[in-house]
Amino acid sequence: MRIIKRKKGNQIYFYLQHSFRKRGKVKTVEKYLGKAAELSDKKMKRKIHEMAEEILREARNNLYKQLEAIKKNFQKEWKRIPESAKKKELEEIAIIFTYNTNAIEGSTITLEETREIIQDKISANKPLKDVRETEVHSRVFLQMLDKKEKISNECILRWHKEIFGETKKDIAGKYRNYSVMVGPYLAPDWQDVRKFMNGLIGFINKTKMNPVELSGRTHYRFEKIHPFGDGNGRIGRLIMNYILWRGGYPMLIIEYKKRKSYYKALQKDEEGFLKYFFRRYLVVHKKRLR
Repeated sequence: MRIIKRKKGNQIYFYLQHSFRKRGKVKTVEKYLGKAAELSDKKMKRKIHEMAEEILREARNNLYKQLEAIKKNFQKEWKRIPESAKKKELEEIAIIFTYNTNAIEGSTITLEETREIIQDKISANKPLKDVRETEVHSRVFLQMLDKKEKISNECILRWHKEIFGETKKDIAGKYRNYSVMVGPYLAPDWQDVRKFMNGLIGFINKTKMNPVELSGRTHYRFEKIHPFGDGNGRIGRLIMNYILWRGGYPMLIIEYKKRKSYYKALQKDEEGFLKYFFRRYLVVHKKRLR
């Protein structure tokens, strides 16, 4: 959002300009603020605030309409798939999601090897740790979608224990009891982890919010809490997609090759990350915007 100054004759006019994405294209709207001669600093600030609120409200309403269109079209697509084929469809999602989420965290397993491990039960000639985490992540993901349980400390700790029970036995299924740094970011004191997780779980289960927005805000807050000694990214992305799926929306897979923009977004504040999240979601599901 920015202020545009235009000169016409001897007069200077001010406009508030805002650009946003609509149906895959960037749209720009302007709101007239007034003539320079008529606007004092105080009046200018007040008008900018009022206009900015109006523009943001219109943009957010437009965003929600796009998200609802994605949900509606996804549900139509999903209903057309025969029940016998839905299992295979979810297994394919599990393969792609498992590969990308593990690769982001340093797994050496390729996409094709992930497919062989999950579908053909063929073990790749790779570190046993990576193979086991691939097998179990896929299973936990599919079970998570099937159970439709309420998110709680218990289920989050269970997912972590199941995925890392063989490879990280000392921390699996336990919130951390020591301090951690994520790059330059110092996560909350370990003694506050349970308190913050209780607050986050209350937010997830009680907040009336569009599921895509809830998913994005939850993911950001979970990663900032960083409740585990390791495996936070993978558990965070499981929760993120579970919220989307439970809300009737298609999931969002953060691709390994696009991890840099994802990391960069997580370094921003919550609103900055949310802008990235909405933008990525609309790009991934743009074919459903019709």
